[in-house]
Amino acid sequence: MSVTIDVKGLPAERISVVPSPLAELGMALHALSEPGHHPELQGWVTAVSSRLDPCLADRLCEADFLWRTTFSDVFAPFAGLPGRRGLPGGTLAEDLDQLDKLTDEQFVDAAMEFTCHPQYSRRSPGPLGDPELRRRALDLAAARGAVQERFARRLLEDPPTVRAWFRQLVLDCDEAFFADTWARLQPQLAADARHKTELLRRKGPAEALSSLSGAVSLDEEAGIVTIDKLLVGRGTTGDGGLVLVPTSLGWPHVMVLHRYDWQPVITYPAKATRPKAPTVEQLTLRMEALAHPARLRLCRHLARSPHSTSELADAHGMSAPEVSRHLAVLKKAGLITSCRQGRYVQHQLDLAAVSRLGSDFIEGVLR
Repeated sequence: MSVTIDVKGLPAERISVVPSPLAELGMALHALSEPGHHPELQGWVTAVSSRLDPCLADRLCEADFLWRTTFSDVFAPFAGLPGRRGLPGGTLAEDLDQLDKLTDEQFVDAAMEFTCHPQYSRRSPGPLGDPELRRRALDLAAARGAVQERFARRLLEDPPTVRAWFRQLVLDCDEAFFADTWARLQPQLAADARHKTELLRRKGPAEALSSLSGAVSLDEEAGIVTIDKLLVGRGTTGDGGLVLVPTSLGWPHVMVLHRYDWQPVITYPAKATRPKAPTVEQLTLRMEALAHPARLRLCRHLARSPHSTSELADAHGMSAPEVSRHLAVLKKAGLITSCRQGRYVQHQLDLAAVSRLGSDFIEGVLR
């Protein structure tokens, strides 16, 4: 499973690396609503939450589906501008001015993204123009509670009023906590953007894209960017561009905007010092390898000390070929190491890889 972006014919000069204050505010709101996704931000989340005005906190609850369950495309309005070559604004005010340029249909489609996933990558009238999608959107909003049902109904019945409400909410968040956060983060994000841009200029798109995350790669011959995620999606740059947006608050998420007729956007964690996480395929192999009871029993011995195949066969009443087959599965999954000691090959459980499995799983499903 993965999200792909068709970039055939895309010149390097139409790949832009630009920080976005509105996108970073969206990430900040997500971290505040889902602190468990971001243990590294615990101190910041606690500090902001403790001083948040109760009235503002209640207003945030009304629309938290914009940043909690999904990361709404309303935080990347530049991608929906005509020509598909827009870039984020340098300030939050500029980003909000771009948001004002979206049509009501674009705003509502982006805001109701969690109800319209099947239509995300293809042309669709959206809930404003399709009575069936409108009904489905309200049903899904109702399943999340009366507060979100009321908000969704207001959004569908009076988009201009809700757009003005959202703009004011963003400005109030900026005044309450985000202006200080952005002042601290913006230099880091700008430095990361300059580094990636220089990498793009000197070494080309493949090197620059792979530097974003271990989950991002470019097949230059096919002209396909692949983002390793637990979902399937397809986008295309066409005659537009590709925008890469660094975030300091978004790890472990790698967000991909691939909405039909919008410019593709990859929002990536700016920190590049983390160990490379396994791919979804590798994670699946590891979990399947450990799901077999015989391999779990072998792991008990392999965790304590190195063992040869014959030793394991004797200890478990299995044939040597049977043990070898199980060891091959564990080795392919990257869970054991092997080294030769004289005539024998000794196998041992890679405790570091196994201990990371829980965090790797969380990162994989949240990516």
